[in-house]
Amino acid sequence: QCSGIGCTNSATKLRCPTCLKKGLPDAYFCNQDCFKKNWAIHKLVHVAEPSSTTEIPEHFRGYHFSGPLRPGKVSAMRNIKPTIEVPDYAENGIPISERRAKSETGTIHVHTPEEIEKMRVVCKMGRKVLDAAGAMVKPGVTTEEIDIEVHRMCMEMNAYPSPLNYNYFPKSCCTSVNEVICHGIPDDRALVDGDIVNIDITLYYDGFHGDLNATFFVGNVDDESKRLVQVTRECLDKSIAACRPGMLYRDIGKIISSHANSNGFSVVKSYCGHGIGNLFHTTPSVPHYAKNKAVGMMKPGHIFTIEPMINMGTWKDTLWPDDWTAVTRDGKRSAQFEETLLITEDGVEVLTG
Repeated sequence: QCSGIGCTNSATKLRCPTCLKKGLPDAYFCNQDCFKKNWAIHKLVHVAEPSSTTEIPEHFRGYHFSGPLRPGKVSAMRNIKPTIEVPDYAENGIPISERRAKSETGTIHVHTPEEIEKMRVVCKMGRKVLDAAGAMVKPGVTTEEIDIEVHRMCMEMNAYPSPLNYNYFPKSCCTSVNEVICHGIPDDRALVDGDIVNIDITLYYDGFHGDLNATFFVGNVDDESKRLVQVTRECLDKSIAACRPGMLYRDIGKIISSHANSNGFSVVKSYCGHGIGNLFHTTPSVPHYAKNKAVGMMKPGHIFTIEPMINMGTWKDTLWPDDWTAVTRDGKRSAQFEETLLITEDGVEVLTG
C-alpha cells in the first residue's frame, strides 16, 4: 500500500530517494503527486539516522530509529509494600503460572460469579488509576512522573502494578508516545506539545488482574493525529458492540480492520487482545486484523481484552534495543485503546468502563 497518509492506492516502485540514501525503511508511493503531497510529514522520518549521541542510553547508540522519538533515562525499579499480594513473577520476573497454563489445555476459562465480582473490583480500580494518569498529561510532564503516580496509587490501594517485573519489565505502567505502538518504558523525556501518548494500566488485586489503556493528546495536536485517535477508539467501540455469546473471536479482527482501513489506517498484527483473570495473559487470543486464525467462540463467563493498535502508515512494527518498545517501522504515529470485557448471557459488560 502507498505510504501516503490516507492514501488507499497500491504503491508502485517509486521510493523516497532520501530514505534510500539514509538506509531507512523503504517508503513507497503510488505516484509523484502523492509523494509531493506527503513530503511535509514524510520528511520528519529523515531524522532517523544512526544515533551516536551520549544523551541516550548506551545500548541505543548506533541504532537506526524509525522515527523522531528518542528514549530518555529509565530509573530503578520501584519497591512494593511487603503487605501487598503479588503475582508469581513479582520476585524473579518469570510468569510461571502463565507458562504452565500455555503448555497445558487451550480451553477458555469460564469465570464463576465470585471470580467475576473480583474482576469487577480490580477493573474499577484500574479505571481510577488510568483516569488519574491521563489527567497528568500535558507538555513538560515526563512519563517517569506518570509512572511514579501510578505506582503510588497502586500502593495506596494495596494493589500490585501488573507490568512491574513481568518478564523483567522495569516499570509500573506502559507509556507509548507517538510512533511507539505499545510497551513503551516510562523515562525522563518530557512530553512536548503535539505529542500523543498511550498509557496502559493493569492492576493485580485479590488474585486477579484488570487491564485497560487509552491514548491522550499532549497540548495542541495536529488534525490527522486527532483523527487517528478517534478512529482507533471507534474501532474498539465497534468491536465491543459485536461481542455476545456465539461470536467467534476471529471475527473481531474483521470489524476492526474494516473500519481502520476505510479511514486510510492500518492494523498492527504482532500484538493482540487476550484472556485475563488470575493470569495476566491467557486464552483466548483476540487478533485485531482480518483473516486471522483465532480459535474459540464467546461464551458467558469469558473475560478478555480487546486493544486495537492502529497506525497512520504501515502495519509493520520493529523493536527498540530495550527489547520492549514496539514502534512503527515507518516512524509514523500509532494509537491504541483497551478495555477488559465480560461476556454475559445476553451480551457484553465492559468491566473497565
